[in-house]
Amino acid sequence: MTRFDYVIVGAGPAGCVLANRLSADRAVEVLLIEAGGPDTNPLITMPGGFPALLSDPDTAWHYRTRPFGPARQVEHWVRGRTLGGSTSINGMIYNRGGGPDYDALADLGNPGWGWADMLPVFKEIEDNQLGVSDVRGEGGPLHVSTTDRTEPLLEDVLAAGVELGWERARDLNETDGERIGYAMATIRGGERVSAATAFLRPVLDRPNLTVVVDTTVDRVVVEGGRAVGVRGRRDGHAVEYRAAREVVLAAGSIATPRVLQLSGIGPAATLRAAGVEVVVESPNVGNRMREHRMFRSQFRLTEDVGYNRLLGTEDGRRAAEEMYHADRRGPLAAPSFDIIGFFKTRPELSRPDAQFQVAPFSMRLPEPGKFPEVERAPGMWCIAYALHPDSEGSVHITSADPDAPLAIDPNYYATESDRAAAVAVFRGVRRLFATEALSRWIDHEVVPGPEVRTDREIVEHGMAEGLCGYHAIGTCAMGPRDDDVVDSRLRVRGLAGLRVVDASVLPTMLSGNPTGPVTALAWRAADLIAAEA
Repeated sequence: MTRFDYVIVGAGPAGCVLANRLSADRAVEVLLIEAGGPDTNPLITMPGGFPALLSDPDTAWHYRTRPFGPARQVEHWVRGRTLGGSTSINGMIYNRGGGPDYDALADLGNPGWGWADMLPVFKEIEDNQLGVSDVRGEGGPLHVSTTDRTEPLLEDVLAAGVELGWERARDLNETDGERIGYAMATIRGGERVSAATAFLRPVLDRPNLTVVVDTTVDRVVVEGGRAVGVRGRRDGHAVEYRAAREVVLAAGSIATPRVLQLSGIGPAATLRAAGVEVVVESPNVGNRMREHRMFRSQFRLTEDVGYNRLLGTEDGRRAAEEMYHADRRGPLAAPSFDIIGFFKTRPELSRPDAQFQVAPFSMRLPEPGKFPEVERAPGMWCIAYALHPDSEGSVHITSADPDAPLAIDPNYYATESDRAAAVAVFRGVRRLFATEALSRWIDHEVVPGPEVRTDREIVEHGMAEGLCGYHAIGTCAMGPRDDDVVDSRLRVRGLAGLRVVDASVLPTMLSGNPTGPVTALAWRAADLIAAEA
């Protein structure tokens, strides 16, 4: 048993930021615990290596959901299992969400999380390729870039958006209107910038920071109404680490509620059914989960352009790898999707409620738990989703055994508003690909195909052939009520010395991908923690 001041569980974007900021005070001892291994896989550095990383159990957790939808299919929700967490295996898209998203957090009774509080945080953490401005930061630890290249196919995707009345934006985070542009991504010089790269590696030499890997935390140790440490396993042996000040759970929207519930903190009925003694009854631990359900559209192209000709054959993949290793260029130096867009599904809306991402390649249908492979025939694919779903799923333990599978219920499209929004998003994507600018490239729609036309058929397609967003939030949501899991300072209700800092504390979806927002959330949380030391 070893004692520290702060014990941080999870070395994803939140954990790496917290380790960096809390250990800046050399008077405190900080421990960062990661269940996965070190981030030494060479594919982590290569942006185009992410499909293999997502499929590899050494670098990714694969959580099985409960069967859902009319077909009762099962999904595998993937999360990072290495230093940097999901930022070491994801598609590197950097979207912050808009000011109204953060003001909505404050309006829900969470002071300190409005846009006036969070914009300065983003500016402080960013090293934006486009330089400093009223809404961008420069010189911070997290490099953010966009592409300078132009390709006819991608340029026509942008022209298609302009044809629909959307702004072509150089910086997609600069405005909150309908817009389209090349993706902002956490890539620098053709290499991935993970949370470990940006925040952890620069401070690993601090003598007051300890990082342990391959260590699974099973429970929080509670004594006298206070969290005093964690217990887990490393190399087959039990380990315990004590925290003199705080335990901070930063393991994400799936693993954090799992640890809380195994520790006896959660819905009483769930805990008792699993054989866990109730320590603190907190009815919404693992509940109120929201996740993006993404439509998948694919199109066959009229010409052999795009990335399929390289990435769809073994010889082509070797050529792409040689191109990348020569000077960090080509499709393997790009983020998961080249173009991002935000649009309104109804003209009366004040801001976009839909997001889409386009890549100049197409995929074969994946096997369960596997990332789809690139086709050889030329194609293009697009994912799209409603930004603010209100259907709520859940994550619950099924046993006191920490290795027992979780019960993950996505509960997609449970509300009429989500079903209506899904249909509108899908029709919006079809409008984009039917524009004059793009139609010359499109031979036909492969997925789902022109036979899917009615609202019901569209929803069924989204359920059966769509994808999860890997964006789950809300399972330990903050708020002012007694049944909210954490308060606005991210302290777990009912216990002293325990905090949650990750996407699980967000009560509502932000407009876009969560990596940037979680990074900023952790930066702000470090200030809150230090202020209470």
